[in-house]
Amino acid sequence: MPQRRLVPDVVHDQDVVTASPQELVTGAVKRMVEREISAVVITADGTTLSRILGIFTERDLTVRVVGAGRDPRRTRLSEVMTRDPDTLPPEARALEALQFMRKRHYRHLPVVEDGRVVGMVSIRDLFAVATEQLVQDVHECEAIVFGSGYSVDTIVDRPH
Repeated sequence: MPQRRLVPDVVHDQDVVTASPQELVTGAVKRMVEREISAVVITADGTTLSRILGIFTERDLTVRVVGAGRDPRRTRLSEVMTRDPDTLPPEARALEALQFMRKRHYRHLPVVEDGRVVGMVSIRDLFAVATEQLVQDVHECEAIVFGSGYSVDTIVDRPH
């Protein structure tokens, strides 16, 4: 994990979901549900070609819309998005991103290159990378300690 970069090792071939600040919350939430995602990037013109203005997440929906008693059918994203979000560059290492997100309590962060959004990294993405690395490390340790042929994968749960 320490050497894995966000792009292309963690985030690759993503179709980043964007929205314009004028869009209503209901439209963004509908796309989030359809795409099974938890955040959308808000850009000046609603495309990945323009500069990032904010991010709208499940947490924003819960706290700034539902919790605040706003009507999602009448509330524009510009009113409830997180403005000027922190971002990560594509060359950021997965471990750095994980530490940064943990420290700031983020679940999602846009990955930005030359002012354009090129991806969205989630804590879940980074957890998957960390888990994969831990399994690989365990296998390497087992090979050193026990030699080949022993592995956590070959352990069978036997009744005592």
